[in-house]
Amino acid sequence: MSKLIVISLEKGNLNDGFFPVTAQLWETNNSRPIKFTGSLPPAPKIAELYKRFQLIYQALHKRFVSRLGIEVESTGLNNVSEVDFSEVQEQLYEAINSWLNSESFRPIDQKLREKLALNEEFQVIIEASDYLLQRLPWHLWNFIEHYQLCEVAVSTPRYERVIRLPKEKTNKVRILAILGNSQGIDIQQDRNILEQLRNASTVFLVEPSRQELDKWLWDEQGWDILFFAGHSQSENDRGQIHINPTSTLTITELKKSLSYAISRGLKIAIFNSCDGLGLARQLSDLQISQIIVMREEIPDFIAQEFLKHFLGAFSEGKSFYLAVRYARSRLQGLEEEFPAASWLPMICQNIAEETLTWQQLCGQTNKATFPILTARNLKITFLVSVLIPSLITGVRSLGFMQQWELSAFDSMMRMRPDEGVDKRLLVITVTEADIQAQEQRQKSSLSDSTLQKLLQKLSIYKPRAIGLDIYRDFPVDSQYPDLANHLRTDNNFIAICQLGGSKQQAVGISPPPEISPNRIGFSDVVFDSDLVIRRNLLSITPEPESNCKSSYSLNFQLARQYLAKEGIKFDISDKGYLQLGKIVFNPIDVPTSGYQQFDAKGHQILLNYRSSREIAKQVSVAQVLNNQFNPNWVKDKIVLIGVDSQGAKDYFLTPYSMATTPYQQISGVLLQANMVSQIISAVLDKRPLLWILPAWGEILWICGTSLVAGILAVYSRSLLKFAILISAELVILYGCCFVLLLYGGWMPFLPSALGLVITGISVKNTKNYS
Repeated sequence: MSKLIVISLEKGNLNDGFFPVTAQLWETNNSRPIKFTGSLPPAPKIAELYKRFQLIYQALHKRFVSRLGIEVESTGLNNVSEVDFSEVQEQLYEAINSWLNSESFRPIDQKLREKLALNEEFQVIIEASDYLLQRLPWHLWNFIEHYQLCEVAVSTPRYERVIRLPKEKTNKVRILAILGNSQGIDIQQDRNILEQLRNASTVFLVEPSRQELDKWLWDEQGWDILFFAGHSQSENDRGQIHINPTSTLTITELKKSLSYAISRGLKIAIFNSCDGLGLARQLSDLQISQIIVMREEIPDFIAQEFLKHFLGAFSEGKSFYLAVRYARSRLQGLEEEFPAASWLPMICQNIAEETLTWQQLCGQTNKATFPILTARNLKITFLVSVLIPSLITGVRSLGFMQQWELSAFDSMMRMRPDEGVDKRLLVITVTEADIQAQEQRQKSSLSDSTLQKLLQKLSIYKPRAIGLDIYRDFPVDSQYPDLANHLRTDNNFIAICQLGGSKQQAVGISPPPEISPNRIGFSDVVFDSDLVIRRNLLSITPEPESNCKSSYSLNFQLARQYLAKEGIKFDISDKGYLQLGKIVFNPIDVPTSGYQQFDAKGHQILLNYRSSREIAKQVSVAQVLNNQFNPNWVKDKIVLIGVDSQGAKDYFLTPYSMATTPYQQISGVLLQANMVSQIISAVLDKRPLLWILPAWGEILWICGTSLVAGILAVYSRSLLKFAILISAELVILYGCCFVLLLYGGWMPFLPSALGLVITGISVKNTKNYS
């Protein structure tokens, strides 16, 4: 429930003043009120002004309905104008506020303002038995005007809770709508408004007899709302409704059936008709929860506008009181044609009964209202959602989170669907059996004799490019002049060298002497701190002392050779980046998403592995020499030749290696195949290269997820609900990052996840202890 203020004006009257005046403040979830006391001086002028207001209003109203051709009784006051009416309205406004701003009442006013925030929702109830006090337009009090989330109601000093009888639960609000005598008014509009309500079940009684109305009030299913549209009036504190052209009824005449309906769940009565305070006073004796009536006579159009706005706001989730305030405020724009329209609606409240929402009337038993993201909560949420991500970003920039982020990246890579083999590649492996079967033994794992036979066999089927991923820093033996000639003249053959850097090979490994420099590619790769290969070094300027003078990697040279025969040229972009066709290979730099600290030398790109299983067709040297392969695997393809033997120790860790124990490494030739496939797939298949957000984009991403977590913390009342919502956001965040990775995007999952969890907990704790 929202906060509740009850101001008691029972002891005194307008002529003698009120002493004492008590104000009780019930705070949310606290059954014991805070009480303040004061007094109010005599104010007979208010009574006089309101009576004058009534007389002029009634005269203006009669004049209005007369223009519609409806006969009315004369009020005895003829020479009035809207100017007179505006003056008396202003005088009444000033008199009420002067009275409530009096010195003796100021302690109550000040105490209430100390306890209430401008963005808090609360109710103000004026408790009085005096008929005129109840009738006063209390919404004119500047205290009510000052607080936008409050509304005022009146109550009698006698109230008690209703003992409810069992009621069948439904998912709809049950409304009994009495459409009474409609002479001179258009009740059909009221019916249309009720019929358009969602989650409502309405029974319409059109000009019913007393027996018919009584029968429906005794309905066993019970009602939630009693609605009346038609003619009504109040005389001597007693009201009556015209249920049909010939019959009128008082509340007393329906006492038994109404009492039963209230015990069966009837909580709200709406009299969208003239002068209904007398009806409300009688009905309040039956302890109904809330009643809406009109202070004075009301034009038909104004009644319909109020009903439309009130039911619209109430059924859409606004509280009962705020829905009334909203609908009443909407009437002010019509006051040029209908003076004092916004003064007419009023609420009569049984203080012992809580106000209910439309959702609770539908059968939802949870009394907790949906929290409001107040300005204070929003400020806290925004600040925490900026500070926490800023702290995380700072820690991240130092590299402390890098390994965790890379592990999260690896896990998403492994979850991607397998893309199958790249049919443009063939990998020929030199197995341990192939090495042992060779007659000639040399420094290389592939002898001159075997290499010559292998190249002769492959040349028959015309591969587009051949890459030898085996070091040969020595010349071909003189016994094999054909091999030496082949290496010198075959423009499709590309060999490797090593730039250097290791202790054993500080100056690198030279390429085969027979190969021209433009057909050489370096084999060097870049390792992360955990020795996993996640980047591809495409180009670098060799050190002057290096034996390897190639500026491009083996995989880039092979891809470039293959694509050249597709008519795709190699170029350097305006920014100095490598370019093949329309695809520019933007190099990564420090920082790059999860990489915050690494050696960014040369032209590196993120390595987008194609498959966790088999990158390309694989055959051994023996199978090729024995014709145990399909020639179509070779024709017009890229052929990579490399060692797959434990003795060569040419194995590497990949993101897929981490999924097995012990780690499953791949051979160097398969690593090169993945790199070649990434390049040609990007150019020919538009397969996305891995991309990242700019630094500011990642910060916005992290702050955005944290802000959502903060808002969820505000809206979740229980720890269980909070845990469920945060867990759901984590799952959604992971899903978004994974889906974007399928399209090449590497998003900052780990810092975002930490940000949303820490922000959510921080906002939740701040909210709980504020």
